[in-house]
Amino acid sequence: MKRYETKDIRNIAVMGHLGAGKTSFIESTLYVSGAKEKKGTVEEKNPSTDFMQEEKHRQTSLSISLAPTEHEGCKFNFIDTPGSEEFPHEIEQALEVVKGAVLVIDATKGIEVGTERILHQLNQRNVPTVLFVNKMDKDNVKFDELVQKLKDTIGYQAVPFTLPIGTGESFEGYVDLVDVRARYLKDGSLEEGEVPDSLSDRAAELREQIVESVAETSEELLEKHFDGQELTQEEIYGGLRQGVVDGDLKPIVVGSTYNDIGIRTLLSMLGRFMPSPDQLKAIKGKHPETEAEETRETKADAPLSAYVFKTTVDPFVGSVSLIKVNSGTLEPGSELLVANTKKTAKINTLFTLRGQEQLQVDSVPAGDIGAVTKVDAMYTGCTITARKHPIIYEGPSIPSPTIYVAIRPKQKADEDKISSVLQRLNVEDPSFEVKRNKETAQLLIGGQGMTHIDFILEKMKNMFKVDVEKEDQKIVYRETIKKKVEAEGRHKKQSGGAGQFGVVHIRFEPLDPNETEFEFAEEIYGGAVPKNFFPAVEKGLVEGMEKGPTAGFPVIGVKATLFDGQHHPVDSNEISFKMAAQLALREAYKKAKPTILEPIMRVEVFVKDDYVGDVMGDINKRRGRVLSMDPLEGGRQKVTAEIPEAEIVTYAIDLKAMTQGSGVFTREFDRYEEVPGNLIDKIVESYRKEDS
Repeated sequence: MKRYETKDIRNIAVMGHLGAGKTSFIESTLYVSGAKEKKGTVEEKNPSTDFMQEEKHRQTSLSISLAPTEHEGCKFNFIDTPGSEEFPHEIEQALEVVKGAVLVIDATKGIEVGTERILHQLNQRNVPTVLFVNKMDKDNVKFDELVQKLKDTIGYQAVPFTLPIGTGESFEGYVDLVDVRARYLKDGSLEEGEVPDSLSDRAAELREQIVESVAETSEELLEKHFDGQELTQEEIYGGLRQGVVDGDLKPIVVGSTYNDIGIRTLLSMLGRFMPSPDQLKAIKGKHPETEAEETRETKADAPLSAYVFKTTVDPFVGSVSLIKVNSGTLEPGSELLVANTKKTAKINTLFTLRGQEQLQVDSVPAGDIGAVTKVDAMYTGCTITARKHPIIYEGPSIPSPTIYVAIRPKQKADEDKISSVLQRLNVEDPSFEVKRNKETAQLLIGGQGMTHIDFILEKMKNMFKVDVEKEDQKIVYRETIKKKVEAEGRHKKQSGGAGQFGVVHIRFEPLDPNETEFEFAEEIYGGAVPKNFFPAVEKGLVEGMEKGPTAGFPVIGVKATLFDGQHHPVDSNEISFKMAAQLALREAYKKAKPTILEPIMRVEVFVKDDYVGDVMGDINKRRGRVLSMDPLEGGRQKVTAEIPEAEIVTYAIDLKAMTQGSGVFTREFDRYEEVPGNLIDKIVESYRKEDS
């Protein structure tokens, strides 16, 4: 692929609800622009961007992928994004490196949950956006209703730039309201023609709205418009470009990816109205040593800095990293610095990717996207720079997991491989978490939902031949005491030769388990227990509290004070006092009102106003407490609550069902709290049954 100057590059994220036609849109752009001789389809499992086995099986995008193409002197780096809300990190990484977006909307379904979510996301980031209304050739399309719903959702920003000529089976083209030309589908190709009489009044009305929008972009144009003077086509182009770049306009373009209708017009509009990488503000970062703010202009002759927004791992090819060059020019043979880790990254071969197809390039200038392979020092989210001009681009924050499952290998021989395989996959997707719980002996994997987790496990199986079984996560409870007591521990053993003898008197009292797990003190007078045995007493208590007597959970929130005891000048030793301490602990536990503590999670639920009542009622059923409600933009609320972890093991699934897929949440551990008395016996019984 030839080199394009920064001014001729457009980086565009292709987004939309599941099934809206994002991947099909990219296939259509590749075909129409001549990058592919034959279109792939999702149904035939051969599109350029959905190339992974897991994506072909599910017929949906599960990871971001790159698809560059060329049209009218511009290079378009399209980034296909997942439609599922369970891949927020993938979408955020894509938005980190683009200067524009195409939001694909299914005309037959209107404004779906994912469409609203993405519109909100794009507005928050102020990403210039074009709204492509796909599937206009399908039945049950109500275009005017859809436009009105878009206006209700985002206001005056939604402006039709094209008007459909018919819908469903009678859909034969559209009126380009910017160029004031009709384009008809005839014999498989589009031909220009006059605007049909039946649409002339409607087209004139919408055209006037566009002109008014353009006039409002500057005082000069507004004055000219009020004076009744015609705006030139160049003035209209310039005003529309300014409106789109500023986020004041979101053009609505109609079409069909199946018949490639509207694609050329949309590509032309993207070239005309979307900003090139060098036309926006300098990119902010920080110096890796001083953390002082640094900026980089998007210029090819500046010091090199680049952001790695996606790294994939393949057991045969090795790692492949997608890189957005923010400044300077990336060239083969460069020896660069990974600013985050101070490791060296040597660039050998340089290429760009179209799906998984490698297209060789000589260099990648500022604003463009390239790829390298087998550079192990790189990972998703890192910054590479010239050694003398280091900078770190922070990138999006990594979301914490919302659901955990336990996994174990189906084949015992795979036990040693699981951790290393998950570690390799974590390089490309840092949004899932792997942790081994020593108390439950479970290996846990946490993700943004079951689709996310299943995708990771399928990759383990397909790429690395490691197959696992899923199990429910065991909740990590704790034990504690509620009453201050004293107890004696007496250990005496005599079996010929040197014996064992140790006696301790220990006072046990409860502490706040969220402040202190264990505190040891001594009040020994007169040498009843020699000082050299104090550590043995403490060690015996620590080991004894690893598995509490009630159900085997660790004991926390206890202060133990050694205040008396006995020793023998010959038979006393460390093991004697260690055992005596554990006997005292068991004795004290019987009368200290032991109880079980459960983890309480702080949960933030983001939900549409329509579902707030259902969500709050559900939180109460889960033994939760609502702490606050905060209104958000776009008719949404943030509900903050505290809920026991045992009650939200499957909340990611339940919330989706409760809110028709629109609700999302975050969770983090807050504290331990006593389990209600009516649930303790059930918990103890279930855990003892598992241990038996």
